[in-house]
Amino acid sequence: MNDNSQSKHDAMVDELYAEAVHWELNTGQEKIHAKRVPGRWRLVKWLAMLVWVPFFLGPYLRWGDRQAVLFDIPSRQFHLFGVTILPQDFWMLSLLLLFFAILLAVVTALAGRVWCGFFCFQTVWTDIFTWLEEKLEGPPQKRKKLDKGSLTLAKVRSKTIKHLLWLVISALTGISFVAWFYDAYDLWADLFSFDIGVTALVTILMFIGGTYGLAGFLREQTCFWLCPYARIQGVMVDNTTMVPTYDFIRGEPRGRVKKGDKEAGRSTGDCVDCNQCVAVCPTGVDIRHGQQEGCITCALCIDACDSVMEKVNRPKGLIRYESLDVLNGKEDRPLWKRPRVWVYNLVLLFSLAGIGYGMSTLDAIEIKVIHSRQPLFVLQSDGSIQNKYTVKVLNKMTESLPVTITASGPEGLVIVGADEPVDAGKGMVTPRTVFVRVPRRNLDAESTTITFHAETRDAAGNVYKARRDSIFIGPR
Repeated sequence: MNDNSQSKHDAMVDELYAEAVHWELNTGQEKIHAKRVPGRWRLVKWLAMLVWVPFFLGPYLRWGDRQAVLFDIPSRQFHLFGVTILPQDFWMLSLLLLFFAILLAVVTALAGRVWCGFFCFQTVWTDIFTWLEEKLEGPPQKRKKLDKGSLTLAKVRSKTIKHLLWLVISALTGISFVAWFYDAYDLWADLFSFDIGVTALVTILMFIGGTYGLAGFLREQTCFWLCPYARIQGVMVDNTTMVPTYDFIRGEPRGRVKKGDKEAGRSTGDCVDCNQCVAVCPTGVDIRHGQQEGCITCALCIDACDSVMEKVNRPKGLIRYESLDVLNGKEDRPLWKRPRVWVYNLVLLFSLAGIGYGMSTLDAIEIKVIHSRQPLFVLQSDGSIQNKYTVKVLNKMTESLPVTITASGPEGLVIVGADEPVDAGKGMVTPRTVFVRVPRRNLDAESTTITFHAETRDAAGNVYKARRDSIFIGPR
């Protein structure tokens, strides 16, 4: 970079810092009616919204005689297709939460608030609500005029239809949420028969109120004042993060030009000061003032700017996904060469490996053995030594099962009290007291390891086994 270019660059930076002092944050004084412009990032945004389709349709998938995915809180069971997870296995939940927390940090560190701009339920629901608003009331200027206009029959009709549709979406959102914890078909039956429980009803009403209020009225104010992630992400983003960025070196000084007006382009930058980047922003941010708290990195300003650049015969990319360091010429290093990317990915891999291990070693039944200490052992009349144990059988299946208890260890070991199988109830811990006897002559130490075995067979003929080591205590 030569001296003139460096001077121009420094001047632009100073100007941007001066402009930053005058940043304005919309605090709700004026309702934002964002303009919709077609483009690549708008398409990506629509496609990203599809991740919420399973939220609405997932509860209606069946697995045998039950819902495929069901958080059955009253029974303390989590059914995931053919796997049932009980509270004892919820250590995997911590790894899952760790995975998503680190994934959020990785994405934010690399590409800014992608979650906010493309996937967040507040963003998605608000986008759907405003899309309906535009279809019923027209483009932004027409909506503003309608809001300020007098009450007419046409206004009442459009407003009524809009709010009814918003309420329908809000109700479906609340019902869909509850359906993950309450069999979906039973839920609808109870709703239509007015036999739904108080907890489920209150939850649905809360979701209706929350969705209707947040997506329909508060909109961007939710991101500014209610969402903690808007604050947290500030410590995750730095100068190497790729975010929608205005190329101030190329764009300044701004100046209005007409298509084909090449002479004007010689004395001004590529920014024609059309304000289309502001018009399409759902939070009312002017990206030309640099990164701001209100920017959710939805990239809609990129589509707006590219469409204008096309019309005035200027190269696209005046606003683009780029890091400040690359823009300033300080770095030109690909993402995969950055150390923190590898650190984040290693943590993600650790979390996934833990979850995979937990799921692969998830047993249908488990046993826990508690050795009685009062007394430690009893000398029988036939000379054998007897120990007392409580065997607790955990049945993780969705059906009650007969579980056979056996034991192995020193020669001559006999288990008493396990002749009949344990009737292990579904999702429950069933205890059984048993006695183990071993001839004294077969004990060569005060403490000897023995192993308890549990075996069962379900209605389909599948065999499930579990084992647990314990100790057998004898005299010195």
